[in-house]
Amino acid sequence: MSSETTITTRILLAEDDNDMRRFLVKALENAGYNVASFDNGLSAYNRLREEPFELLLTDIVMPEMDGIELARRATELDPDIKVMFITGFAAVALNPDSQAPKDAKVLSKPFHLRDLVNEVQKLLQAA
Repeated sequence: MSSETTITTRILLAEDDNDMRRFLVKALENAGYNVASFDNGLSAYNRLREEPFELLLTDIVMPEMDGIELARRATELDPDIKVMFITGFAAVALNPDSQAPKDAKVLSKPFHLRDLVNEVQKLLQAA
């Protein structure tokens, strides 16, 4: 495969904070990713049902459908999708009975955009 035909990794982002969402999209697009972003879990889930994504990047606390429910449904649709939670409530977020995907990564706010991009790259490279 020549370098011109490399497929851009597609990331589905669900984050209800508009400023945060804009920053995340910009950082990920600058790193070469194709990002579809939504301000709630339900809209993101509906998009996921239409087309595949390699990574779901989601806030946990959101209106309409929280990030854990979104991740659970996403992995039912596509068992290969990678999941990363971004949250200010990491300790609360992934208690054992939350039913979050077991190999999901958690990035706690606040974080540097560079750290986000590094974590996304690591997660996507993991087999």
